[in-house]
Amino acid sequence: MAKTVLKIDGAYSASTIRAYRADFIDFITYCSLHNQTALPVDPLILADYIVMLANGGRTSASIRRAITGIATIHKLNRFDDPSKDPDVTLEMRRMHRKLGRASEQAQGINQDVLEQMLSATDADNMGIRDRALLLVAYDTLCRRSELVSLQIQDVKITIKNSIESTTILLRKSKTDQDSTGKWLHVSQRAHLALKEWIAKIGDQEGQIFRGIGKSQKISSHLGGGQINRIFKRIARKAGLDESFVARISGHSMRVGHAQDLVVSGASFPIIMSMGRWSKTDTVMRYVEHINYLP
Repeated sequence: MAKTVLKIDGAYSASTIRAYRADFIDFITYCSLHNQTALPVDPLILADYIVMLANGGRTSASIRRAITGIATIHKLNRFDDPSKDPDVTLEMRRMHRKLGRASEQAQGINQDVLEQMLSATDADNMGIRDRALLLVAYDTLCRRSELVSLQIQDVKITIKNSIESTTILLRKSKTDQDSTGKWLHVSQRAHLALKEWIAKIGDQEGQIFRGIGKSQKISSHLGGGQINRIFKRIARKAGLDESFVARISGHSMRVGHAQDLVVSGASFPIIMSMGRWSKTDTVMRYVEHINYLP
């Protein structure tokens, strides 16, 4: 397993590698309990594992991810893909009929909710960081991993007709694995908030969005997993209903802005380009339940 992780390092995102590792460790434990080999696995054992997961409270999306990871690890080690076995595909069909295919949609943070959250931020370092994060996340439709990957040295400020504006180079995204990069445009309000935050950091390079420690001290790192916690904290401070807050995730800005774009009459090609989506069905899931009441 360790050799496989080293092999795929850099070829997959860090979050994907973590998921593959966690899922395969769980699968190894299952196989050990049943005196079976995990790599390569007998497809019948994998089919039984799917049954166990389906009866154990896992969602269909998490089970699909686990089986995809197991299949990928087999292929990387030049073993046959066990997920293609007829017994495994049949068990996956049974699992989907039992649990359904739908995954829980993140709660969208649209323009109205964004304004409430911005109003709840303070004037200290955390508040300055939070305002910049909220506005850039909404304007760019960045995934949480993309937000924490943005670099100060990739911020470009231009002046036209005496008005400053900002673009940010997104070096790599989920749909740009070859790192061709894409310039992201932000609003004037996001430009001002970002400029204020970067001035507070005082560095010329490194992560834009960083953690805030005790006594409002700015750290050098912010992980992707912290984005949804920041959004939830601000939403609670804004007085939003707890049932609404509970559904907020690191993708909530993407969902909310996509919904706003639909309401404004934007075409699907424009929405897909802005959000860097490659599949229309993904966008459809984001916008099919537009709910503007927090």
